[in-house]
Amino acid sequence: MINKTINEFLTNTLPNLKLAVIGDIMVDRYVFGDVSRISPEAPVPVNRVSKVKEVLGGAGNVASNLANLDCKVYLGGVAGKDAHGTMLESLLQADHIDTTGIQYVESRETITKMRILGDRQQMMRLDFETLSPLSLDEEVNLLTWLTNLCEQGIDGIVVSDYGKGVCTPSLLEKLFILAKKYNIRTIVDPKGNDWSKYAGATCITPNVKELGECVGRVLENEDAVIVQAAKDVLESIDLEYIIATRSAKGITVVSKDGRTWHNPATQQEVFDVSGAGDTVVAMMLTCLAGGLSLRLALHIANSAAGVVVAKVGTYPIHRAELLEVWKTLQEQVVQKDLYDIHEMETLVRHWQNNGETVVFTNGCFDILHRGHITYLQEAAQLGDHLIIGLNSDGSVRRLKGETRPIVSERDRAALLSALGCINGVVLFEEDTPAELLSVLRPNILVKGGDYKVEDVIGRESVDSVEILSFKEGYSTSDIVQRIATMAKEGKL
Repeated sequence: MINKTINEFLTNTLPNLKLAVIGDIMVDRYVFGDVSRISPEAPVPVNRVSKVKEVLGGAGNVASNLANLDCKVYLGGVAGKDAHGTMLESLLQADHIDTTGIQYVESRETITKMRILGDRQQMMRLDFETLSPLSLDEEVNLLTWLTNLCEQGIDGIVVSDYGKGVCTPSLLEKLFILAKKYNIRTIVDPKGNDWSKYAGATCITPNVKELGECVGRVLENEDAVIVQAAKDVLESIDLEYIIATRSAKGITVVSKDGRTWHNPATQQEVFDVSGAGDTVVAMMLTCLAGGLSLRLALHIANSAAGVVVAKVGTYPIHRAELLEVWKTLQEQVVQKDLYDIHEMETLVRHWQNNGETVVFTNGCFDILHRGHITYLQEAAQLGDHLIIGLNSDGSVRRLKGETRPIVSERDRAALLSALGCINGVVLFEEDTPAELLSVLRPNILVKGGDYKVEDVIGRESVDSVEILSFKEGYSTSDIVQRIATMAKEGKL
């Protein structure tokens, strides 16, 4: 059972996490203005500047996200001894980020990206950068800094790779060895199509395009396609999880052992996706470092990304905003006895986000008898909430024959819902609950009889499968046969 709830995590765990970020640090400068005419000098719009704003970018934005979640953050990388470097240091100090891991070098230029916006729409981006990989001395300094942090005790490490020179194969190989030595979780925001240098990381967070580049093919943003591509990567590179960000389709996680999790994006008007990936990276690492399950981590990361894309420019999520989002989600849940698939999905997520274990079983339950009750009571004891996938009348007819069911689907659902051990019933039309399970994704799937776990349909959509024995001497078919025999003998 998951022990930590989202509320406990947001309230108590986040402020006590210590996290290191290593990667390409940048300054993002936004020039806001209004466009009302075309220049007489050239066929380009004239942007009347109203405001200029500087924020942390790249690895700096990840660090800023973590700092605004009230974590203790240590940032490592390189920057130039220039005006942008001075601006960078000022921004980091404002977010109370530890900068002892940053090396300011005379020969380097602080990477700065300037975005020109007119009427909230980005018109142009100007990049100020001179790229070169880490020198041997810079690598040694970074690793010494990180080793000291690991010895003092940190909870996680973010590798934020923008391909600007910090995340060299040499540095990363030593970093992941160090993290494993101290049992510290690591998460990578990747760059490029060669991910071999990330071998040894806990998680990697590509978008669909980046995942496609890694496997060498263009990917359709469909569940099965994304899952297969992730599995292809996991077969060749030593990673525990791939966390694929899929824009409007949310986030999909695939683990090395083949399990998958999908979480759809929140319905949100999008103004600017800048920095949304950094937000997902920050939230996933804090959730995992804080002891939450992947299921809960996905939900929180999606909620945070939904806040960020509604803002203009790179925007760090704040812990107070997440607490408000969580409060709103709690208030949206409405209890009822019989659900359609979407209502049940909402309720299952609500329970799971509270750290509660959801148990699922399915069946026809035509003429409810003592064997059913015993089985359902035993199933309910495996978690906090028991939900039932109930075969519709059409489904029962295909499985049991034209004379069944004896009791209609609505009446069967009403009888089940009245049992104290059951927290909700949902109908399904198919012959198996595989499709229903792929949407609901409960924690535990329970089956009765002599099944083998590897033969249970829908097992890929749950955390675990439990097989319970049926109580001998109880069968709906036997009851129907006895009634038919008694009717034939005139005893009814």
